[in-house]
Amino acid sequence: MKRTTLLMAVAYFFMQPVVYGQQKTVFGDEVGTLDGIIKAYYDVVTVKKGGKISYVRDSLLHAPNPSVGMAQKDKNGKIQLKLITLKEFHKNDAALEKDGFYEKEISRKVENYGSIYHVWSTYEAKNVADGPVLERGINSIQLFFDGTRFWILSWVFDNEGNGNEIPKKYLIN
Repeated sequence: MKRTTLLMAVAYFFMQPVVYGQQKTVFGDEVGTLDGIIKAYYDVVTVKKGGKISYVRDSLLHAPNPSVGMAQKDKNGKIQLKLITLKEFHKNDAALEKDGFYEKEISRKVENYGSIYHVWSTYEAKNVADGPVLERGINSIQLFFDGTRFWILSWVFDNEGNGNEIPKKYLIN
């Protein structure tokens, strides 16, 4: 009996790093909690002027083949949804590195059913952390929790402005 208990204790001790390791990416992002993955989601795009965004780090937050959507006005002023892959989004991100980019969450609303989650995440963006706000908007983020960690499946964003103001319910936690 003592031997079985000892073996179980040793096995439990050595299993802990494996389970813990599954909840963190190689970059240390805590993906085992909703707060952790949303923090990583914003941290990964924050870059100092002239710095480099880690696209490998960002990719580790996402499930395979995620989609990214953005509401944009076309040349006629009509709002369109542009859907691209995460890889295409990364190619378009070079301007953020040139000027610097700091995006932070200012409010969050979460809905979930079982292992699927939807996060309405209101944000503000600046060139530097203590600089003026350049834009605000809402990210609609869809996630899956596999029992161990969260995976971002897709996200769509729309910026505030031109009569598209953020409703109060998305500014209050």
